[in-house]
Amino acid sequence: MHIVIMGCGRVGSSLARSLERRGHTVAIIDQNVEAFRRLGPEFDGQTVKGVGFDREVLIESGIEEAGAFAAVSNGDNSNILAARVVRETFDVHNVVARIYDPGRAEVYERLGIPTVATVRWTADQVLRRLLPAGSEPQWRDPSGSVRLMEVHADRSWVGRTVEQIEAATGAKVPFVFRLGTGMVPKRGTHFQDGDLLYAAVADARLAEVEAILAAKPKES
Repeated sequence: MHIVIMGCGRVGSSLARSLERRGHTVAIIDQNVEAFRRLGPEFDGQTVKGVGFDREVLIESGIEEAGAFAAVSNGDNSNILAARVVRETFDVHNVVARIYDPGRAEVYERLGIPTVATVRWTADQVLRRLLPAGSEPQWRDPSGSVRLMEVHADRSWVGRTVEQIEAATGAKVPFVFRLGTGMVPKRGTHFQDGDLLYAAVADARLAEVEAILAAKPKES
């Protein structure tokens, strides 16, 4: 998958190297060309000088072929503007924005843009939001047979209940991350646009569960 990153600071450069090690192609945007030194000599991706909400800069970075976008510059407004341009102009739905002000996070989550506030920031959290499948487990039991995973569901699952999702996948959903807050689903809780599902999955069935949720639900 091709992934575009705006911001080549410590987080952006670390994220770019991690994604490249996982076999993805990466383009990283920054206004300061000196920032690209953080990537190191082994980085094989593309570097683009400019701002991540400029249409021409985004096209140069390959956004039209991208499967994901991360805005991790040092400005909240720039990050959100870039994330919205990418979603609304280039129809890339898998975006995440870094937010310094946690108070703004809920507003942006309502716009369908997953955010990560610096108070709980790690590059791993962005990776889990960018990569639709195969991300690192949140928890694994000592025997290695069961894991708790953040799994991404196709938007066509929006409106289905968590119970329906559990029935379709055979996995348990102990909690959902919604609008910046974790919640334990109740009977009749519906999956909403922007929700992140956390599923307890047998290790041997992980690929199967991810494949089910990546496709449109089968009509019963």
